[in-house]
Amino acid sequence: MNGAEEQLSEAARDRLIRWLPGFQILRQYRAGWLPNDVVAGIVLTTMLVPVGIAYAEASGLPGIYGLYATIVPLLAYALFGPSRILVLGPDSSLAAIILGTVLPLSGGDPARAVALAGAMALVSGLVCILAGVARLGFITELLSKPIRYGYMNGIALTVLLTQVPKLLGFSSEGGGPLRGLWSIGEGVFAGRVNWAAFAVGGGTLAVILLLKRYRRVPGILIAVVAATLAAGWLQLDQAGVSVLGPLPQGLPSLQIPLIGTADIIPVLIGGLAVAMVSFADTSVLSRVYAARMGYRVDPNQEMVALGVSNLAAGSFQGFPISSSSSRTPVAEAAGARTQVCGIVGAIAVALLLLLAPNLLQSLPNAALAAVVIASAIGLFEFADLKRIYRIQRWEFWLSMLCFVGVAVFGAIPGIGLAIFIAVVEFLWDGWRPHSAVLGRASGVKGYHDVTRYPNARRIPGLVLFRWDAPLFFANAELFKERVVEAVAASPTAVNWVVVAAEPVTSIDVTSSDSLAELVNDLRAKGVTFRFAELKDPVKDKLKRFGLFAEMGEAAFYPTVGAAVHDYLETHDVDWKDDDNP
Repeated sequence: MNGAEEQLSEAARDRLIRWLPGFQILRQYRAGWLPNDVVAGIVLTTMLVPVGIAYAEASGLPGIYGLYATIVPLLAYALFGPSRILVLGPDSSLAAIILGTVLPLSGGDPARAVALAGAMALVSGLVCILAGVARLGFITELLSKPIRYGYMNGIALTVLLTQVPKLLGFSSEGGGPLRGLWSIGEGVFAGRVNWAAFAVGGGTLAVILLLKRYRRVPGILIAVVAATLAAGWLQLDQAGVSVLGPLPQGLPSLQIPLIGTADIIPVLIGGLAVAMVSFADTSVLSRVYAARMGYRVDPNQEMVALGVSNLAAGSFQGFPISSSSSRTPVAEAAGARTQVCGIVGAIAVALLLLLAPNLLQSLPNAALAAVVIASAIGLFEFADLKRIYRIQRWEFWLSMLCFVGVAVFGAIPGIGLAIFIAVVEFLWDGWRPHSAVLGRASGVKGYHDVTRYPNARRIPGLVLFRWDAPLFFANAELFKERVVEAVAASPTAVNWVVVAAEPVTSIDVTSSDSLAELVNDLRAKGVTFRFAELKDPVKDKLKRFGLFAEMGEAAFYPTVGAAVHDYLETHDVDWKDDDNP
C-alpha cells in the first residue's frame, strides 16, 4: 500500500471513528473494565425492566413495548453515542407527549397506538440526525432555563395526573391535565377507588420515595418485587387489582410502522416535540457526566446518536426514547466504565423475554403507576424557581406562563408555546436593546453612560452614542429614533455623532438601508456620522452593502478615543480632559 492509499485509509478510519465513537472506545478497552461493566449492566437491568414497562403504560402502550424500546436503543447508542455511561430508553419526560399524540388518534386500538408511537420515534430520529449532521446541536439552547422549568413542571404534572387513576385502581379517559384532574375527582367521589390496588400502589410509591435517598439501594427493584410477590401470594387479581399479565416470548422484530395520511401531521408535530425535549435532556445529562468523568462530548454527535437510537426504536416495535436521569446514576454508582454496561443490560433484558417472559405476570399496574409517579415527582423544579423569582420576576412569570400552557393545553401545544415564548424573548432583547449617550466621568477611564454617571461631562458638539445589540430589521427604526433623540437632547449644537459600536455584532440589509437614510438625514442637517470600534466582520458586510464606500474609510475609527481626538483636532471647542481617554 503506497502513501496515498495509507492516507486515504486513515481518513476513512477517522471518519468512521467520528460517527461511530463506540468503536474508538472498544479499541481502547481495558480488560480490567469488563467486570465493572458486567456487574453494572446486571444491576442496571433491575431498573430497566420495571421502568421500561411502566413508561410504556404511561405512554398509552402495552408494557412489552417498553422493553423493546429498551433493548435496541441501548445497542445503537453503544455504537454511535459519545458518552461513556449515558443510559438511553423510555423516559417519563416523553410519556405525556407520546400519550397526547397516540391517545386521540388510536381510538383505543393498541396496535394502532404502537404504530403511531413508532412513527413518532422515526420522525424524532430523522430530525435529530439531520440536525446533528448540519451541526445544529446548539438549537436546544434557545430554550432558556425558566422556560425549560415551566415546560418540565407542566410535563411532570401531566404525567402525574395520568397515573393517579391507575394508582387508585380505576381507568380515566384523560384528555389533558385539567380533564385528568376532573376525572380523578369524579372517580373518587363516585366510589370507584379500588382500595386493594391503592394499598399496593401507595405502598410501592412510599418504598421508592423512602429509599430514593440511598443511591446504592435499588429502591424501585425492591418495591416492584415486593408488590409482585404480594399480588401473586394474595391473589389480588381476584380482588379486581389489574396486573401486567404474561409478556410475549421473543425479541422485537424489524417492523416499519405504517400510519394513515390523516395521522401524518399530528405525528410530525409530536415527533418534533420529542426531538426537542429528548435532546435538551440528553445534552445536559451528557455534559454533566462528561465533566464528572473528565472527557468531552460533541453535542452534534450526541444528536446523531440520539437520532439513530430513536430510528432503531421505531424500526423494532419501540417508541421515542431519551436519556435517563434515573438509570444513568444507577449505572455510574454500580461502577460502569463504558457503554458495555448498556450492552450487558440490553442482553439481560433480551434473555428475560426469551427465557422467563412470565416472571412479571403478577406485577400490579398500580405499582407501575407508582414507578412513573415517583419519576414525575423528580421532574418538578421549585428551588431554582424561587431563586429566579427573587432575582428576575419577569422570567419567573414566563416560566409560569409556559407551565400553565402545558397544564391547560397539553404537552404538544405546550412545547409549541415554549418555543414561541423563547423566540419572543430572544427577539424582544434585540428589538428593544439598551442604548446610552456617553460622557467622561472623573476618575474613570473611558466614556460611560451619562444616566449611570450623572456628573459625567459631555464634549461640546459631539454625541457619543452606544448601541448594545446587533443591528437588524426589527430594531433598525428604533436605532434611528434613539440617535435622533440623542442629537435633539444634546445641550450644545451637534457637529458629530460617533457610535461606539463594539456591541454591534451584525447588521442586515434592512438596517443597513435604514442606517444610510440616517447618515443622509444627519448630513443634511450639517451633522457628521462616524463609527468607532466596529468589528471587522460587520465592516465587511457594510462593504458588500455599499455603505462603507458611501461613508468613506475616514468614518470608521479603531477606538472611541481616536474618534474623540480627531473631533477635537478639527473643531475648536472648550474641552479639557485631565484623564486619559
